[in-house]
Amino acid sequence: MSEQIITITIDGQEVKGTPGQTIMEVADSAGVYIPRLCFLKGLTPHGSCRVCVVNVNGRPQTSCTQPIANGMVVENDTEEIKQLRKDIIDMLFVEGNHYCQFCEKSGNCELQAVAYRLGITAPKYPYQFPNKEIDATHPDIFLDLNRCILCARCIQTSRDVDGKTVFEFVNRGPEKKISVNADAKLSDTNLDVTDKVVDSCPVGSILKKRVGFAVPIGKRIYDKEAIGSEIEKG
Repeated sequence: MSEQIITITIDGQEVKGTPGQTIMEVADSAGVYIPRLCFLKGLTPHGSCRVCVVNVNGRPQTSCTQPIANGMVVENDTEEIKQLRKDIIDMLFVEGNHYCQFCEKSGNCELQAVAYRLGITAPKYPYQFPNKEIDATHPDIFLDLNRCILCARCIQTSRDVDGKTVFEFVNRGPEKKISVNADAKLSDTNLDVTDKVVDSCPVGSILKKRVGFAVPIGKRIYDKEAIGSEIEKG
């Protein structure tokens, strides 16, 4: 028996998929880029960042978690959706301390790249300048919570891929933050520089030491092509 085919429409384009696929998965396969930050291939999607929200039959849904259904009409490129995404990215910038011109992740940062793709050059909201923690105790890894966007990638990767549960959320609301599975310091954990979690961070919160700025300006991931270009090229 042939596999069932599901047909949906994304911004007027007919796209086909199979049962169990999400909107984001079929959009990627069709060369339609939907911005995302908390999503990372290989991890269970949970839709926490809300950047991938689309209108589905007139109602907002996270495309990384919403399974496709026959006849589904998806709007990904409306002015309403684009403004929603801009507002989310703006708030992520002002709720942390992001100094892109000095950050080792600049040019490789997904938050920065999505902001450029959406046409954001400076946030419209006032900066909050929160007091965030920095942990440089580990011999090979630097942890800077000033840049953390609470995407939970490090929590999932450490738990589900590395099998170590080095990172976890603590507190709630405005006090919510990433913490480590040690009394105080990153150096007291079993985190290793070869762990997959070290490369899972979309921003500059988890960085390897002694490799900063090794790749010159002009040769970094998003220096020449916008984020999502690889999806649009198929």
